[in-house]
Amino acid sequence: MTQVPEEHPIRRAKPPRDRHAVAVDRVTAHVRTLIDRGELRPGDRLPPERELAVQLGVSRPTVRTSLRSLATMGVVQSRQGAGTFITAGPPTLASEPLDLLAALHHLSRDGLFEARRVLEVGTSALAAQRASGEDLAALSEEVTGMYASIAEPLTFLLHDVRFHRAIAAASGNPVLGVLIDMLGSLFYERRRETIQRDTDLRRTADAHRKIYQAIRARDREAASKAMNEHLRDAQAAQTSEAARLDSSAPGSTGLPGPAP
Repeated sequence: MTQVPEEHPIRRAKPPRDRHAVAVDRVTAHVRTLIDRGELRPGDRLPPERELAVQLGVSRPTVRTSLRSLATMGVVQSRQGAGTFITAGPPTLASEPLDLLAALHHLSRDGLFEARRVLEVGTSALAAQRASGEDLAALSEEVTGMYASIAEPLTFLLHDVRFHRAIAAASGNPVLGVLIDMLGSLFYERRRETIQRDTDLRRTADAHRKIYQAIRARDREAASKAMNEHLRDAQAAQTSEAARLDSSAPGSTGLPGPAP
């Protein structure tokens, strides 16, 4: 019998995948199939964990692992006491893996803001061209909410985030919505910490109202310009805040440190 040489590809075959990983993939593929067939739509509730486990012949921990993975990808969301649902509205991604990637690859604040301008300036122009009456109503509601919550910074921030998401939705391109939400999630936690010290939220609200008015007027150029100005001002404010925090940190030389 002819022996297979040690260097032959058969000898280098990879070991079979872990059974748990294969089972997790089976659950994920099942949910994907239901979505592809139209049997699960945004906002629909998934079958209970026990039912999915019985249907697919896997354990409940396997189902939970798969659902956590799908939640990270923004496909599903869990609601306490209600179950797991297909994400409604623009798709989103959990911020934790994005934060890890930003730290791993040393993504700078200035680089992230530049990416936001590239995406959101153009998206604002598309929104000015494509926004429906419903989209305009959503934008107006968030601007109104900003002015109403000037004395409540965290509530103000939520309206701010929803305003940018509403512009992405108004663009009519869900891909832009995903990308903008990815970048926005990297800024959210940091902004959540610093907004309490912001003494001029009215100016921020004014900037958002200017963007909204341009979109409502169907003025692509004005919408792009207003968004660009807003993001440049936001970048300058965050850079100044970071420098202030660096200079006040214990052991600081008083000089601003590198952008995180």
